[in-house]
Amino acid sequence: MHERELRLALVCYGGISLAVYMHGITKEVWHLARASRAAHDGAGTAGVEAVYARLLDEVAERGEARLRVLPDIVAGASAGGINGIFLARAIATGQSLDPLTELWLSSADVEVLIDPDAAPASRFSKVWAMPLAWMAAGRTGGEVEALDPVTQGEVRAKLSHFVRSRWFEPPFGGAVFTRLLVDAFDAMARGPHGPRLLPDDQPLDLFVTVTDFTGHPERLRLNSPPEVVETEHRLVIDFADPGPGTDAADGLAALPELVFAARATSSFPGAFPPFTVAELDAVLAERRLPWPGRQAFLRRILPRRAAAGGAERAVLIDGSVLANAPFRPAIEALAQRPARREVDRRFVYIDPSPGTKFRLGARAEAPGFFQTILGAISELPRQQPIRDNLEAIAARSGRIDRSRAILDRVRPQVDAAVERLFGRTLFLDRPTPARLAAWRRRAHKAAEADAGIAYAAYEMMKREGVIDLLADLAVPLAGGDRSSRRTAMRSAIARAAGEDTVDLLRRFDLRFRIRRLRLLARRVAELEGERPEEEIAPVRRAVYAALAGYLDACRAEHHAGPRRTARTRDGDAAPLLLALETSLGLSALDAAADDLLAAALAGASRAVRRPLLLAYLGFLYFDNATLPLLGGEGLDEFDPIRVDRIAPDDAASIRGGGAEATLKGIQFNSFGAFFSRAWRENDYLWGRLHGAERMIDIVVSTLPATARMRPGRVAALKRDAFRAILDEEEARLTAVPDLVATVRREVG
Repeated sequence: MHERELRLALVCYGGISLAVYMHGITKEVWHLARASRAAHDGAGTAGVEAVYARLLDEVAERGEARLRVLPDIVAGASAGGINGIFLARAIATGQSLDPLTELWLSSADVEVLIDPDAAPASRFSKVWAMPLAWMAAGRTGGEVEALDPVTQGEVRAKLSHFVRSRWFEPPFGGAVFTRLLVDAFDAMARGPHGPRLLPDDQPLDLFVTVTDFTGHPERLRLNSPPEVVETEHRLVIDFADPGPGTDAADGLAALPELVFAARATSSFPGAFPPFTVAELDAVLAERRLPWPGRQAFLRRILPRRAAAGGAERAVLIDGSVLANAPFRPAIEALAQRPARREVDRRFVYIDPSPGTKFRLGARAEAPGFFQTILGAISELPRQQPIRDNLEAIAARSGRIDRSRAILDRVRPQVDAAVERLFGRTLFLDRPTPARLAAWRRRAHKAAEADAGIAYAAYEMMKREGVIDLLADLAVPLAGGDRSSRRTAMRSAIARAAGEDTVDLLRRFDLRFRIRRLRLLARRVAELEGERPEEEIAPVRRAVYAALAGYLDACRAEHHAGPRRTARTRDGDAAPLLLALETSLGLSALDAAADDLLAAALAGASRAVRRPLLLAYLGFLYFDNATLPLLGGEGLDEFDPIRVDRIAPDDAASIRGGGAEATLKGIQFNSFGAFFSRAWRENDYLWGRLHGAERMIDIVVSTLPATARMRPGRVAALKRDAFRAILDEEEARLTAVPDLVATVRREVG
């Protein structure tokens, strides 16, 4: 049985105290990835992971392909940023998320987070402020009155402590929070370990949004004036784990760098003080933790400030202020992902509080003075809908769909052209590497001649794509500010490339080779329903093995050799091109690909070999027809992207779903869980339950249209998952025993 990959790009929204709920959801993503890894390795599972393993077995049986679940892109803001960082760390290192749970339940609390210097001087301090707090709470006051006496007393006491702490300064301690983050990563490191949850050659990308409060200058080129300077406040801190055998530090990044990102992205305005490097330095010194890569990290994420010697003076606040739904960096990370088999790519976003966020009064009167100001500076920027992001994903998927339709439409003519060129004898001979290379050159010349005048435009588009690729490889090697370096680097490469386009494409057109093999992989997938698996498997393995070599060459970390050459700043890129040509080694990659393909095709039946050779040798015809439609970018993962949401409203199996029916952290404008352990336990449990339901839904949706689960089977698997979660958590959730018992009855 062949394998397919369900690749998840996870986008985690901000949610203040709903971070606890999101921890429950990300824990289920982690459990599903662990179950998938265990199934691939033939290892045993227990608890909810055993349920996920049964689900994957049944999906394999129904869909005739074994599914492997790979969360390989994570992006987050604020509370979602913290959870995304922890999840990515667990995926990259094989560490457990379990040690974090008790920290969330015990430490995400007003009494722990409040700055010692901000606490009220006595129990009588600002006692008059309590009525104001209840007034601000609105209908939350009624929710508190309905609580059991113990929880009600806890919420009242902690709310009193909170509102009577110092005013006009953030009540929560920045250093307090930083210490808790260090404790969290330490708890993960000391906890149980398993294998990395991605294949060794599958990279993991993590993106965390931050707001640069004072901003940094960005130069924009115009017609007139030639250049203007604007202030940019958005900042994305990115981490990449290429996998074992690379120079990746400590599985994704060094601990101080992850703490930096987690603390900076969650500096919620008014609650936490802005984050500075000095705060982290002080905590690291207090804990005697080294940070050898400090200067390199600051130069990478704050290049303008570092160049001016001012990185330490940067003031960073919550990432959700300007980018609460960080889809864009996740979309950009799709470029040149490695491929070993078919891919079902999903963007999964976690929105802990969906729906309309900003409402007028009950009678829809005009907003008042304070409501307008608070909405403008806080609510509205963070709660913009993600329509632009979804439209960008839909547009990309639409281009892929149109390209596939074009390929299907022109295939008969391309097949006929290749057959006319070679005659029927081509498909009677056994391919060898030398023959395959010769056939490819002959087919290329014929397609170029048939294209006529259109070929010049196609060739120019390929040339521009090659120069873009070389610039994208060279800029990270050169270091410094990528946005300012890329334009100069690209211009230098274009000058050094000269006018000989054919030679440039021969030496550097990596993406053409990738597109050709991706088309061949798609043709293999189409044959799977027509031919037995034992005929298809060797060819599939050969295609993806050949493709892997080219895709590895697309990543800058595979080209350390040209690093010194890339850093020369005299404007002459000719030495850089020579160094990159050697590092890319396309001649060796081409020879290896020919060996793999020739061996696989020679061993295939004529019914398999013929359509694959037609597609492979006719690729230039296909590429000339589709490359302009794709804006010169070509296809990376060759299938449209689908988008799934995980939110309380989407998990309707228990209580019909919805935040109002399940979550407590939504109280006090999403600060509620900070005031009660019972509320945190409630939200954490519902996070796991909702996460399990939605992950089961997403896995089942990978089945082809012709396959279905047995009636009632999905509901039964969800019941099993819910019961397994309740069994795992019952001993831990000491503050909500009635909730556990109630949910058990509802599940039953």
